[in-house]
Amino acid sequence: MSEESLPADALPDYAERVLEVAELIPPGRVMTYGDVAEWLGEAGPRQVGRVMALYGGAVPWWRVIRADGVLLPGHELEALGHYRSEGTPLKEASRAAEGHLPRVDMKRARWDGEHRAERHT
Repeated sequence: MSEESLPADALPDYAERVLEVAELIPPGRVMTYGDVAEWLGEAGPRQVGRVMALYGGAVPWWRVIRADGVLLPGHELEALGHYRSEGTPLKEASRAAEGHLPRVDMKRARWDGEHRAERHT
C-alpha cells in the first residue's frame, strides 16, 4: 500500500508504535521521551517528542515527559490535574522555581516497562 492510498487519519508506523507505548504506561507512572525511544529500539527522544506533539492528544500524553520531570510547557495545569487524579508522585517546587509548579518525582514515578509481555498479549 503506497502512502498516497493511506486513509487521511492513518499514522506513520513509528508514530503508531510510540502511541502504543504511551497507552501501556500505567496511571500514576511516567516514561521519558528517551525511555520510549529505547523501548522501541529506534530513533531518539526528539523523534518521540515530535510524535507526541503531533499525535499524542488521543493517548495519555502526560505520561510521556522530559527526563527532568518538568511539566509540559503550555499544558502544565492540565497535566498537573491528571497527575493528581492518578496519584503520580510529585516534588513540590521551591519558591525560587518559576511558576512554583511541582515536577514529577522521577525516582518514584518512572516506569521501566515491567509486565511488558503481559500487556502485549
